[in-house]
Amino acid sequence: MAEVDIQVIWSAVITLILMPFAWVFTYLVKEVKRQQILINKTREEIAYNYARKDDVRDDVTKLMDALHRLEDKLDKVLSK
Repeated sequence: MAEVDIQVIWSAVITLILMPFAWVFTYLVKEVKRQQILINKTREEIAYNYARKDDVRDDVTKLMDALHRLEDKLDKVLSK
């Protein structure tokens, strides 16, 4: 009977010692996963915020074409 009591007490002590460590480990694993998700979202947002050379070149070309059309219209109005 004494052996059973000692084993039960020893199991309870080990459980009380290991449970907080298991809980902290589980919490830390969840936190690392959450941080990885946030980092990936941040990388995606940063990637969308930068303009590529081709995009800027196309936009400048469109702007210059619009300015040339406007200049031509002004020349027509002023020549009358």
